[in-house]
Amino acid sequence: MKKKNLVLTLLPIAALVLEALPFGAVLNFASPDSEPIRKTFSYFSLVPFGYANFGPFITAILTCAILVLAFISVFTGKGKIGVGAVSIAAFAASLMPLMFGLSCFSFVGAMISALLGAEALLSFLLKDKVN
Repeated sequence: MKKKNLVLTLLPIAALVLEALPFGAVLNFASPDSEPIRKTFSYFSLVPFGYANFGPFITAILTCAILVLAFISVFTGKGKIGVGAVSIAAFAASLMPLMFGLSCFSFVGAMISALLGAEALLSFLLKDKVN
């Protein structure tokens, strides 16, 4: 096990920490007398999922899968392609709130997307490296 392969586990751990914070998923509620009310939730919360913002919860589940696959990859030396494929799916799911507009996307969501994109890129760069 090389130390540089441990980065495959550090990036999803950082993404999971950000996903657990209640600042990632955004919902905008209408207000009758002023501008919309913006509320933020954890990626693991089902409230945004119930309001048809499916991306954050799917991203959270896929990030958990990435972490499991990354641990398997680090300790066995195989499966970096699987980590990359799931990372690409999680990255795409993390960008789903942008379909509702930029007001439904947060800075924490952008950081999560960046971490998942870096995880996908790193897993494909390290796929040919042997432990």
